[in-house]
Amino acid sequence: MVDTTPLTQAVDHFADRLRAAPQSRLQRGAAAEALALARELACWAQRLETPDAEPREMPDAGMFAAADQILVAAHDLALVLRSEDEVERAVLAVEEARKRAGV
Repeated sequence: MVDTTPLTQAVDHFADRLRAAPQSRLQRGAAAEALALARELACWAQRLETPDAEPREMPDAGMFAAADQILVAAHDLALVLRSEDEVERAVLAVEEARKRAGV
């Protein structure tokens, strides 16, 4: 089994930062960046689980749900990752999104 602790730690940190961010920061793009990451991670997980099926897009549940959406998507992905390289790629995606979000 692959150790996905680095991924869950990175996404937990990002989610905590989003929850602590003021509404104005969420409106200026942090929530949109988080939603884009959640969609990317969810799509990745779906492709690994069912490669022959078309991935479904995660809906926009609003800026105050963005933290929860990245947590759900990342934890789902963590369950299906198959290598340390995939974990590293996922962590990098989370870190880059967090930086772009400015949180």
